[in-house]
Amino acid sequence: MTGVPVAAPADWTQWTVVLLKPDCLERDLVTPVLARVAAAVTLVVAERVTVQDWQIFTHYWDLFVHRHRLDVDVAGCLRHRYVGHQVVVALGHHTQGDAPARARALLGDFDPSVAEPGTIRADLGADSLAAARREHRLVDNLIHSSDDATAAWRDFHIWLGGHRAAELLRPPATAQDIPEVPHP
Repeated sequence: MTGVPVAAPADWTQWTVVLLKPDCLERDLVTPVLARVAAAVTLVVAERVTVQDWQIFTHYWDLFVHRHRLDVDVAGCLRHRYVGHQVVVALGHHTQGDAPARARALLGDFDPSVAEPGTIRADLGADSLAAARREHRLVDNLIHSSDDATAAWRDFHIWLGGHRAAELLRPPATAQDIPEVPHP
């Protein structure tokens, strides 16, 4: 194949993918959440994505592995909450090689009601695991970021597409403002 740009191998410790979930968009928290993330990593791109079945099922594969421990219809909940809805996907970079850890430190516990004050989920979250269990649904917790370098690679391919590596995986020359997220 000629004419197809090929990206040099990426150091995935320098990259993280941040996913602003439907509840974050519904509550109009995209700008304040991205501002907090941008304080830890340089945001290279942020874009809206309409979630497809395969994306959310691949992203949350671990919920299917452990579904016997959950009191919810995992597939039904994921389809209802995500498929056909928009999320914002942002790509973050940090030259020191700790981008996933830097972003993860901002999130707080997956249950916003017990997250440490000062974290995104504690300060901006409006749900709790207890409420979600009572209602037989998954908890709304605003944001996801890659757990580590391996997850950053996987998240990039799920949400931004491996074919975009040459286009996107370029460290920014200088710190930038928060990328503008297009409105629907």
